[in-house]
Amino acid sequence: MSSKPPRRHPKPPPRSVSQPLSATASLRQLLDSLSSEQRRNQDLLVSLGFALRSFTNLHRFLELVPVVASRLVGVEGALLVPFQADGRIWREQLQAVPVDQCQELLRQLASFQAGLSIGFGAEEAHVLAMDQLVQRHMNRAGMFATSLVARGRQRGRLYVFDPHAALVWSDVHRRHVQLVADLAGVAIENDCILQEVRRHERVDRQLSIGAEIQAQLLPDHCPVIEGVDVAARCRPAFQVGGDYYDFIPTRPELIGRRRERGRWALVMGDVMGKGVPAGLLMTMLRGMLRAEVLSGLPPDRILHDLNQLAQEDLSQSHRFVTLFYSDYDPRTRRLRYANAAHNPTLIWRSQQRCVSRLDAPGLLIGLQPEVDYGCAEILLEPGDVLLYYTDGVTEAPGITGDRFDESRLIQALEGSCGSGLGAQGILDQLFKRLDRFVGAEHQLEDDASMIVLKVWDEVMLPPVSRPFA
Repeated sequence: MSSKPPRRHPKPPPRSVSQPLSATASLRQLLDSLSSEQRRNQDLLVSLGFALRSFTNLHRFLELVPVVASRLVGVEGALLVPFQADGRIWREQLQAVPVDQCQELLRQLASFQAGLSIGFGAEEAHVLAMDQLVQRHMNRAGMFATSLVARGRQRGRLYVFDPHAALVWSDVHRRHVQLVADLAGVAIENDCILQEVRRHERVDRQLSIGAEIQAQLLPDHCPVIEGVDVAARCRPAFQVGGDYYDFIPTRPELIGRRRERGRWALVMGDVMGKGVPAGLLMTMLRGMLRAEVLSGLPPDRILHDLNQLAQEDLSQSHRFVTLFYSDYDPRTRRLRYANAAHNPTLIWRSQQRCVSRLDAPGLLIGLQPEVDYGCAEILLEPGDVLLYYTDGVTEAPGITGDRFDESRLIQALEGSCGSGLGAQGILDQLFKRLDRFVGAEHQLEDDASMIVLKVWDEVMLPPVSRPFA
């Protein structure tokens, strides 16, 4: 054993515990701070997303955009400059925080001359000039700007700034601001779509009202007239037109057999234009015309008086009316007619087996006062067919882009009349021919209306030539 006492190792100095504990606490505090900031930012973005899903007032939503953008970045100021659908600065929707410090900037943007022009937002040079205007107002403040884009269209600009110091910027800040800008762009785009939907709903309601008006104008059934067979139909297009046809007894007090043998007015007309205004004008003209028919005047005088009565109303509406007016007497088989620039009525002669046109000189109703109209008459023979129609038939576009035109209508009429069909059969054939031309996948651009009147093939009436009673 060694006599030397064992060597004693010196005691290590006591470890300092306070420094590692202080660093850990600092790190924990930093992590807590970051987590708190992340939660706050998430809450801000979630709130903005919820507002986007549920907002009913675009102005209220856009008020939130600069507030959320500034808080996400941790700066004092933000500015939102939205654009209208036509590209102009949307002055009523300019938003900024803090409001009191941005009043002058908002005033300058509202009066920015270039921003008042249509298409401003699509011009890069104009948007750059606006950026420079904002930067000049901020003087030396740190600023970041980004665009609001939706469906490939620029819907505005979003600026964030710190008026007192340079921006401490990061990619996270950049992404957050861009996300807010994207949500604002979607909100503006959604509002534009909503306004467009509402406009279409108003148009649909107007068209529905117009369709009801037009349906009330047209007879719900064809009259019984001795010696002839009558059929009529109006094929409406998407939009309501001003087509009108009517059968009016010249002596409505007659009933039964005497009414069937009485004289009848057969009318086909069209107001230039579509929609409710056209339907209302035709309603007015229908009332005037029915009153004129009771006068017993010949067709030319009826059109003359109708033109005088409707002159003021039509001139104020900047619309005109075409009208083919005729009256038929079953006792004599004579048809008198006058025409106010409407499509001439077609007649298929059974004996000659050919089609000709019934026309008479005359201007549009409502074009000018004191217009003289021509009057003509024709004696109908057994088997003859009359076709009244509107320009929605002859102007109907086909699959190839051509119009149905009068020549095709005449050809279709000749084929239908030659087959020995009655008035309803002829009418059905004409519409089938028109539908084949237009195509099953296409719609008429205008209402297409037709009246077919066919004299019975065998009528035992003595040849008479006495004048109209």
